[in-house]
Amino acid sequence: MEKLSDLERQRHIKLERIRERGIDPYPPRVQRSHTATEAILELETGKSQREMSLVGRLMSIRAMGRSTFAHIEDGSGRIQIYLRQDALGEEAYEFFKRDIDIGDFIGVTGHLFRTRTGEVTLQVRDFKMLAKSLHPLPEKWHGLKDVETRYRQRYLDLIANEEVREIFVIRARIVSALRRFLDERGFLEVATPVLQPIYGGAAARPFITYHNILDQDLYLRISDELYLKRLIIGGYERVYEIGKDFRNEGVSHKHNPEFTVLEFYQAYADYSDVMEMAEEMVSYVAQEVLGTTCITYQGNEIDLAPPWPRRSLRQAIKEESGIDYQDYPDAQSLYQTVRAIGGNVEPKATRGKLIDALLSNYVEPKLIQPTFLVDYPVEVSPLAKRKPGHSETVERFEGFAGGMEICNAFTELNDPLDQEERFLAQGRAYEAGDEEAHQMDEDFLIALSYGMPPTGGFGMGIDRLTMLLTDRASIREVILFPHLRTEGRADV
Repeated sequence: MEKLSDLERQRHIKLERIRERGIDPYPPRVQRSHTATEAILELETGKSQREMSLVGRLMSIRAMGRSTFAHIEDGSGRIQIYLRQDALGEEAYEFFKRDIDIGDFIGVTGHLFRTRTGEVTLQVRDFKMLAKSLHPLPEKWHGLKDVETRYRQRYLDLIANEEVREIFVIRARIVSALRRFLDERGFLEVATPVLQPIYGGAAARPFITYHNILDQDLYLRISDELYLKRLIIGGYERVYEIGKDFRNEGVSHKHNPEFTVLEFYQAYADYSDVMEMAEEMVSYVAQEVLGTTCITYQGNEIDLAPPWPRRSLRQAIKEESGIDYQDYPDAQSLYQTVRAIGGNVEPKATRGKLIDALLSNYVEPKLIQPTFLVDYPVEVSPLAKRKPGHSETVERFEGFAGGMEICNAFTELNDPLDQEERFLAQGRAYEAGDEEAHQMDEDFLIALSYGMPPTGGFGMGIDRLTMLLTDRASIREVILFPHLRTEGRADV
């Protein structure tokens, strides 16, 4: 008790008084006849003649002597309630005024009416305590504003900020719409391992864990790709997975170590087929979830309707930075050129990393309208198929909108010998200091050696798509429980 604030101490005292009255402040069940929204709709349609029971969290109280107006809120919305001493009895009414607080969950029974101001209201005949709140709600009139508290205590954010609750409703609808889009096109949803003996499918550092019984290190997956391609090899022609990936990297407004990804793979398709499908899918989701393909993101009007412009990566980088990376065949010469234009890059960066830095710093922020950048250098795409007639370029695209990457796709490499050489080159890069280089995966090479048909593959971050469709600049706004530093630590 000594660590409690005065307000919290008062609530604990009220809790004990409730128990002393023989009332369970946390009963196991309650009967509800209507949600708040259903109740309001009944009165507005002229159907409400019967007594009804509502439940919810008490969000406001306005006492006026022998009568009190209040609001309760459930998952559907908010409704006003009206309590009168002569209807409840003096003892019950005084109990409500003395021991019930904003934040408590209560159940109320009564009849609906409309006040002189027109607000639909339940006149309470009886009420029941459902859960006593021992902490006062934060900033109850103005919403919870402190960003750190909002992320660490998301439940308070959801209580205080209705618009935040709506973000995660939209996110759920986005996932449902993606599933409908793919299911309607004959794709099979599958589940592949999250714990993997060899991580792969992307360029990233993994999280490492340990299996006691197997006496083996395992890795949280950084991508679903190599297992989904095993399924294409096994005979499925269209597969997809929506799930969590994990990358042991820095955090930013666009990056969280744990994130949600959609990946799909389609046999007998290439990156051009996938490109058309990608723009159609994003447009479909926007229409399904928002009712329009025209959105506003960070002050910019964006139209997601296809077709999206296609630009070559090489040309886009040349136009925006003045550097044609084809003129610099090795990392050192490209590094010197990037540094000459003020680029902040690591001296030991690989040529692929330098090209990626040019993309991230000079091109990506300017891609506000949806755009595909196509045809990437082979060294940054170890799992993509070479472009015929261009041995140093692969058939890969990335989709951008709102100044950020939202998807990535390839014509998948299905030559096992070429794939082995790519893995070996990645191994050499790892030994030279590139901690994000792709690992050798012998089992995948064996699978690929049994033959994989021409295949188009695609990956998209659900978090970034949600950022785009809800006009949120930070990925933390669209992840219910984003990763944060341990409180009180500034050294991590």
